[in-house]
Amino acid sequence: MHMTGKGIASRSFSLAAAAVLTAASFAQPVFAGPGDGVTVQPIATGRADQYFQNFVVQIGLERLGYDVQEHLEAQYPAMHLAIGQGDADYAATHWDPLHIQFYERAGGDDTMVRLGHLIQGAAQGYLIDKATADAHDITNIGQMSDPEIAKLFDSDGDGKANLSGCNPGWGCEGVIEHQLDAFELRDSVSHDQGEYFALIANTVARYEAGDPVFYYTWTPLWVSSVLKPGEDTVWLDVPFSSLPGDRADVDTSTPDGHNRGFEVNAIRVLANKEFAEANPAAAKFFELAEIPIGDVNAAILRQKNGEDKIDQIRQHAEEWVEANKDQFDQWIAAAEAAE
Repeated sequence: MHMTGKGIASRSFSLAAAAVLTAASFAQPVFAGPGDGVTVQPIATGRADQYFQNFVVQIGLERLGYDVQEHLEAQYPAMHLAIGQGDADYAATHWDPLHIQFYERAGGDDTMVRLGHLIQGAAQGYLIDKATADAHDITNIGQMSDPEIAKLFDSDGDGKANLSGCNPGWGCEGVIEHQLDAFELRDSVSHDQGEYFALIANTVARYEAGDPVFYYTWTPLWVSSVLKPGEDTVWLDVPFSSLPGDRADVDTSTPDGHNRGFEVNAIRVLANKEFAEANPAAAKFFELAEIPIGDVNAAILRQKNGEDKIDQIRQHAEEWVEANKDQFDQWIAAAEAAE
């Protein structure tokens, strides 16, 4: 049975979630409101690029009087299981539709709700450096099937293009793996996986050294502020739409005539269904809160440029709330009135 109130603080994460969770300490001011006496257990990935949005949501709950606990941490599959099982109350990092399989496997609509559109226009795809793209007229990842093209992006000497790719468990790796087969690129492209931010740091270093680069990335993130599409790099199209599983029939082309191979996502708040029903103020805030993707990118870039301590990122979120005070206060007022 899912618990609300102080009892929630003593819950431990189920072994079925198959993850060891750690906690990050966040300062929590106390406000009176509909959340008085209710302890809330959030969960996050622990990735620094998501702290800003987590803090904006947390500040809203605190303004409503909720006692927000330290964030548990887990990868996406375990995060969805934790929320579905009631071991955590919400996460501000559900990608819709990228994480649909995680959602369905953790109970789907029976155990959870996806609320609002916290960040809209989250894009993903493949990029290469503009110099190589221009020199060899490369516009489509399908051209990597040509051994001579693939060899341009070979960083380990095996003759295959090295794609700085996606971590296992994030969801994007499943799309990439599927597309390497669908586009017949297995013999010419190596999907380099491991710690994404180590891989992308190496990619940036290679670019700065004048070497060709080939990588996957997404927005919101700092990568496209450092390797600027259209200036330093170019997005690649894909030969045709091809997604795994239940998304097999989805057309990923966009009105501008491009097809980047991935659906544009909304990042939503994922909440335990019983928690949302028992806490209409929290649910209403989750439904209403929205951060422009450009603001998220700017906050993440501040982290990349050195303002990366937890208290600094919390301050970034507080500054954003103050800069958007009128809108934020409207969200709080609507949440306070929810029944």
